Formats: sequence, C-alpha cells, structure tokens
Amino acid sequence: QVQLVESGGGLVQAGGSLRLSCAASGRTFRTYAMAYFRQAPGKEREFAAAITRNGGTTYYADSVKGRFTISGDNNKNTAFLQMNSLEPEDTAVYYCAAMKSIWSGPVTTYRSYDYWGQGTQVTVSS
Repeated sequence: QVQLVESGGGLVQAGGSLRLSCAASGRTFRTYAMAYFRQAPGKEREFAAAITRNGGTTYYADSVKGRFTISGDNNKNTAFLQMNSLEPEDTAVYYCAAMKSIWSGPVTTYRSYDYWGQGTQVTVSS
C-alpha cells in the first residue's frame, strides 16, 4: 500500500503562483508514476500533470502546459506541482495520485492510478 498526503493549496489572485506537494509513504518503490488531477465543481476529474519515477518523464494537459511544472524527489518520495500564472479556470480540488505499474494504463487517465491523496483546494480569484 502507498499513502499520499497533499499540502500547499490555498487562495491566490489571478496571475499568482502556488506550489503543491505530495508526500508518499509505504511501498513507494512500487510506484511507476505520480500525477495531479483536478476537479472543479460540477465537472469531471481531469488530468493536469504526471511524472514517471524512473527517468522523470513529464506529461502535461494542454490547459496547463507552460504554466505548471511537475517534479519529483525520489529520495523524499515527494512530488511537487509548481503552478504559475494561475487563472480563475484553475480553481479546483487538486488530487495527487500514484500508479503502480506502466501496465496500469495511460498516465493521463485517472483509472490508471491506484492510490489517491485526500485532495487540496486551489482557488484563484479574478
């Protein structure tokens, strides 16, 4: 089992920045990738960014590309999401997720992920 604990959400004005952290514990060596998804009220959960554990390959949704950066610290089993130039449309609950295996499915699909954090609210005011 892997446990994920998120931190770093909050309220920020449009154009501002926030940094989310996701600390993994437990059998972290079994994770292939970590990702952030987000869900706005009344909308489906959508992919934001992902990073593979070995090699650090990154993936981004078009809506965040160029503004968000995902990174990882394998020694600390932590993933980070640096969010710059935030827009009101980025307002959502952000969820950290971990995938056990490359065979679990595409990194951009939430059904591929086996473990989830509790979520952290990000609110961007205009």
